[in-house]
Amino acid sequence: MNTPFPKNFLWGAASAATQIDGAWNEDGRGPSIWDELETRPGAVFEGQTSKVACDHYHRWREDVAMMRAMGLNAYRFSVSWSRVLPAGRGKVNPKGLDFYDRLVDGLRAAGITPVLTLFHWDYPLALFRRGGWLNPDSVEWFGDYARVMAEKLGDRVPWWITLNEPQCFVSAHFETNQAPALRLGLRETLTVAHHALMAHGRAVQQIRAATAAAPVNIGLAPTSGIPVPRDEANPADRDLAARELFRTKPRTPWNVAMFNDPVYLGAYPADLPAAMGDAMPAIGTGDLALIHQPVDFIGINYYTGHRVTTGAAGAARHLPSPPGHPRGTLPWLRLMPEGLYWAARCFTERYGKRPVIVTENGLANLDWPALDGQVHDPQRIDFIHRHLLQIRRGLAEGIPFAGYLHWALMDNYEWNEGYQERCGLAHVDYATQQRTLKDSAHWYREVIRNNGANL
Repeated sequence: MNTPFPKNFLWGAASAATQIDGAWNEDGRGPSIWDELETRPGAVFEGQTSKVACDHYHRWREDVAMMRAMGLNAYRFSVSWSRVLPAGRGKVNPKGLDFYDRLVDGLRAAGITPVLTLFHWDYPLALFRRGGWLNPDSVEWFGDYARVMAEKLGDRVPWWITLNEPQCFVSAHFETNQAPALRLGLRETLTVAHHALMAHGRAVQQIRAATAAAPVNIGLAPTSGIPVPRDEANPADRDLAARELFRTKPRTPWNVAMFNDPVYLGAYPADLPAAMGDAMPAIGTGDLALIHQPVDFIGINYYTGHRVTTGAAGAARHLPSPPGHPRGTLPWLRLMPEGLYWAARCFTERYGKRPVIVTENGLANLDWPALDGQVHDPQRIDFIHRHLLQIRRGLAEGIPFAGYLHWALMDNYEWNEGYQERCGLAHVDYATQQRTLKDSAHWYREVIRNNGANL
């Protein structure tokens, strides 16, 4: 059944400031923890840096025109916290704030809805040196930053995302090589997570207060590999996959319910204290009430999943991918489009039916201009197509999908991987900064033009 997509469906693409902006030390911007990490030998592939990236700071008008050529009606971007507040708090940098003011006006003039992310991993270095997310004052630091942005842009930006993938930036304090690349103990790491969630709540309050005259939509964008039932027709496998999705994995911050439940339900999952043991941080009076602010949509960053079935004693058994299973150039990115459907289904069943925005979904692939000058990426077309079909499947069952924001708008700086991974709808020649629309961008434009009717 060719279920129609909603009339006002957000068809867009996404980016992040560190990954595309460049201009790392221009117009008063302060350094972030990624600027510091890039000074460490071996931290990033071949010593590459984000100092120039896609030069979006200078080329944003060209990039908005490119979005319009793609037919996008939505664009998710992030603000560089230290570009607006060089010290992370206190004095506002007018030139930094003006950049986002111009960008938002340019998007709106092109008929593109702005979707603003406040935090996409680039914590101000000055605040990190004062303890960063470990410092309980980080809650108010982030709230003050949110207020600055909402007072400036709240009248023109209808969609706000507070935190991008808290599982990732919290784990960067514990076990990964992403900035700040610390190796804190588990208790300290869970304190980072708790403060970040409280900061989300304070940001929601500040955005609401600044946009009372013109209400906006606020949410966050968590991520996870999604358990998919081996036999989707088997109720036991379906129930098992949902339980496994929300089960707290012991002694790791890489969990779904730990980050989502306090936001949507007002409480940490019941199995969290047992899973974390003596590492469980103290929860202050009023902390959960602060985290549990009303939010307007469910954001899902989805890239990959894995099959599960019932194992010994009823526990979930994770099934390995068969040899040769399709995957992207990032080794963890296995093709599993069904996981997007199951994520949305499980989230709406647990957290209530509210609009679902696919805040990221994309494929890291090997793309380069062919001899004809075009960039042919049939795997990306197939990847997007399969995931959009899963959205259509969900719509047919009443899951209120409201948008799809492809990762990424253009090839960019992929964190520790430098520039070797290409995820964009547009190819970027980093030596010349020339953008070339890939075949996937042309295909996606037709999907948007038909509002998904041609899938």
